[in-house]
Amino acid sequence: MRVMVIVKATANSEKGVMPSEKLLTDMGKFNEELIKAGVMLAGDGLKPSSQGKRVRFAAGKKTVVDGPFAETKELVAGYWIWQVKSLDEALEWARRCPDPMPGEESELEVRPLYEMEDFAQT
Repeated sequence: MRVMVIVKATANSEKGVMPSEKLLTDMGKFNEELIKAGVMLAGDGLKPSSQGKRVRFAAGKKTVVDGPFAETKELVAGYWIWQVKSLDEALEWARRCPDPMPGEESELEVRPLYEMEDFAQT
């Protein structure tokens, strides 16, 4: 199964505070472990929402909204796509992750991706 591991944004990530050398090193090692285990398919950090845009769809209209976006707890600072045997395996890997936002409360969200067989007619 594939999962998306979402790194939730924090006040510092939204300010564009760059990670420390130590965190970059620790995350690099963690990513190497994921790759060696055949788990990591993709992953990246995202720039602050102030550099993003949203396209809102409502009543047949499309409106572009410029960032930044207000609710930091609703924003994403980065992600991984992992190939794992189960959600439990994904959680085991997530527990091994270095703290993605040292000095701030941070959170990883782990969510399964839909696969083609999920849409198969029964």
